[in-house]
Amino acid sequence: MALFELHSRNLAQEQVAHSHDFHQLILATCGVTELSMEGRGERVTARRGCLIPSSRHHEFKGDGCNRTLVLDVPVAHLATLEKGSEIERLFDKPRFFSVPPALNQLTHALAHQLEQCPALQNEIAVLLLRALYMYLQDATPTAAGQLGQHSISERLDLARLDAWLDQHLADEIRVDQLASLCALSPGHFHTCFRELTGVTPLAYVQRRRLEHARTLVRHSTLSLGHIAMLVGFRDQGSFSRAYRRYFELSPSSDR
Repeated sequence: MALFELHSRNLAQEQVAHSHDFHQLILATCGVTELSMEGRGERVTARRGCLIPSSRHHEFKGDGCNRTLVLDVPVAHLATLEKGSEIERLFDKPRFFSVPPALNQLTHALAHQLEQCPALQNEIAVLLLRALYMYLQDATPTAAGQLGQHSISERLDLARLDAWLDQHLADEIRVDQLASLCALSPGHFHTCFRELTGVTPLAYVQRRRLEHARTLVRHSTLSLGHIAMLVGFRDQGSFSRAYRRYFELSPSSDR
C-alpha cells in the first residue's frame, strides 16, 4: 500500500493557488517554479527546495520546462512510521531551504529510480525525507561560510543561466560564454559552479540537454534525429549513445 504519493512532474505555466490536508516536499532537478507561502515568495530550483506544512495556503507557477519531484506526506500515516516524529519535525513550519550538491545529486538519482520503478515510491520517499532531515540537522555553517555561499549564489544565478541555456541548446555552448553571463573569468566561474552544483558546467549542460530531450522523446512526435539537432548533438548516433548512458535505455525504447 502506498503511504506516500511521489511524482516527477512538469509544473505548467499557469498560476495555481490552493491548500491541502497533507504535507508536501518540493525539489527540482531542473527549471524554475515561482512559489509563495504566507506572503513570502521564492524560486524552487535545483538549488532551492520547499517544505509546505498541511493546510498552509500557497501559490505557484512553473516555467513549463522544469522537472520537479513532488512528495505528498499524509499526516495520518506519520504516527505509524518508525521515524515519523523526525519527518513531522521537517514540517513544523513552512520554509525554503538551500539544496547542497550532494542532495541535488541524490534527488536526480531518486527521480531516475522513480521513473524506472514506480512501485518503490514509498522506499524512495522515506530515503529522501531521511536524507533531508539529516542535512537540515547538520546545516550549521559559520557566518563566514554562509556569506561565502550567499555570494556565490548571487553571482551564479542558476535560473538566469537555465533560461539562457534553454534558448541555446541547439548551439555549441562554451564555458567562457556562461562565465561572461556572470561577469566572471572562466576559471573562477568553473570553480564556483562546481562548488555550488556539484558538477562541472559542461556536465550540467549535457544533463540539461538530455532532460529536455527526454521530454521531447516522450511527449512529441518529432523524429529522434530532429530531437538530437534541437538539443545540440551533431548526429542521432552520438545523441542515442549519450541518452543510453544517462538514462540506461535508448531513446527509441523510452518512446
